[in-house]
This record gives sequence, C-alpha cells and structure tokens, in this order.
Amino acid sequence: MKAKTYKPTLRNLRYLAAELRKGELVAIPTETVYGLAANALDSSACRKIFKAKQRPRNDPLIVHVLGLEQAEQLADFNPAARKVAKKFWPGPLTLVLPRKACIPRIVTSGGDTVAIRAPLHEVARKLLKIARVPLAAPSANSFSYISPTEAAHVTDGLGARIRHVIDGGPCVLGVESTILDLTDPNNPRVLRPGSIGVSALQKVLGNEVRETSGAKSQRARQVAPGMLAKHYSPRTPLRLTNAINTRVKEDTGIIVLRRPRSLAAPNIFWLSERGSLEEIARNLYRVLRHADKSGFKEIVVEKLLAEGELAGAINDRLKRAAAKR
Repeated sequence: MKAKTYKPTLRNLRYLAAELRKGELVAIPTETVYGLAANALDSSACRKIFKAKQRPRNDPLIVHVLGLEQAEQLADFNPAARKVAKKFWPGPLTLVLPRKACIPRIVTSGGDTVAIRAPLHEVARKLLKIARVPLAAPSANSFSYISPTEAAHVTDGLGARIRHVIDGGPCVLGVESTILDLTDPNNPRVLRPGSIGVSALQKVLGNEVRETSGAKSQRARQVAPGMLAKHYSPRTPLRLTNAINTRVKEDTGIIVLRRPRSLAAPNIFWLSERGSLEEIARNLYRVLRHADKSGFKEIVVEKLLAEGELAGAINDRLKRAAAKR
C-alpha cells in the first residue's frame, strides 16, 4: 500500500495529529529536511521509525518541540542551553542534554542524553501544536541514504513502509540542523555542523565551542545522529575533486557548484546558478538523488573551497556521502 500525500490543510493536520497520538508514523516537512515523525513519548511508535528506516538501534532520534517550555519537560536545561535556545529557537539547532524519565530509552538508544530542537517550519509547528505531543523525527529516508528535501523523495524511498506524508513544499535550508552538545556547559561541542556555526554559538555562549571529528565506532551508541563516517550517501559511488573534467565518459555523472556557461553534455548537473552557498545547500540532496537515479557508474562532485559556517556543513555532508562503506 503506497503512502498517501496530504496537503497541510487544518482538517488534514487534525487528522494526522490524531494518527500520531494513536502511534502512527507521519512524514513531516521541516526547514532542514523532511522527518519521519512519531509520538516521542510512545516507545512502540518510535520503534516503528527504526523499522521503517531500517535504522540501527544505536543511532538516537531527535525530538521536536514547539519551544523551550515544552523542551524543559523532556530534558534538563542548564543556563547555557537556555541562552542558545532563546537565541536560535525556533530554528535549525539541536541541543543534546540530559534526558528526563519521560523520554523512552528507544529514543536515546539507551543513553542518558536526548537530542532536542524546535523546528521553524510553519507546517511542523502547526502539527506540533495540534498533536500536543513532542515528535521524534529523524530524516524520512532509508538509513544512511540521501536525506529527503521534498515530499516526493519520501514517497520514493519509504512509500511502501509508511502511510502518511505531508507535502509542505521543498525544504528551505536543505541540510540538517547543527547539533550542539551542552551536557557539560563548560565544554560545548558541535557534534554535527549546520547552518548555525561555531562562531555564532561562541558569540552567544561567551566561551569556546569545539567541533568533534565524528563517531569512533559504528557499533557503539551514538551521542547524536549524523555522526557516522558514511552517511547522506547515494548508492552510486561518489568521488570529490578539486578540478572538474567535463570530458569524462558519459557513464559518469558530474555535479558542479555553479551553472556552466554552456552545457555540453546531459551528464552535467549544477547546484547553483551563481555559486550561492544557500542555493547549493538547498539543492544538494535533490541533485544528488537525481544523479543517483540516472544510471551512472560513478558520480563526481566539485569540492566546495569556500569558508564559513554553511560551507562547513555542506562539506561535511559531501565528505560523508563520499566515504567508503
């Protein structure tokens, strides 16, 4: 049975909120990527997420809330966490904090910390308000595959495993949230880069914020999602390069950062008209998916040499997409 796609009307959101309270899964739009949502307080519902995504149990989920008041019912906030939440929520920032007992262990992969954020997307916020429960919602795709930024991406990958998809249009940002570990407020760590970068966080916190190098083991419990070396990746082998050669064989897909002056071949794709970082981020997963379904033996992607917070997030996703299995 193929998943049904819903327009985000009030009537549909009320129906889908009731489905969530009953323990069903609903794919939802956010400003970053589409998420596969379940009632975060319902262990059985959250187990369905792992089954639908074929996600290993050691990779925890992110819990979505309306704001700080709801979040403080689920996690122990320190002054530093409250400060950054007030500054960046709602928005693409996930905080890792000590969990409260109401959060099921399945959500945290058995750990004592929970990842939590308040999304900015209007549809996601309306659904959270109507549902009256926090929503655990990792990306709505098969585990480790390219994240979905359109409703069609969700139905293409999970359409036979879930029943409900809300079409909220293309995601505005296109890369996942920044994840900040504040379990020790004196040692803040960015576990996954996103559009909110280290410099912005340091400015608010007033002390140094470190970046981690990623997960040490695939089998160990992960502190937060998106830390494995191989992630966000197409099924076609992907390679990064500094210099694009457009005269390669036709069985190689080429992805460049900005639109070429002339299009010499149908195997060339671009991420931005003029090299805008925001546009590159927004189009990255869509273009990767298109290239992956085009029958190439290899995909070659031009490296992003720009610096800055968003550039760092884009490079992180490309590095993980190109990692060996």
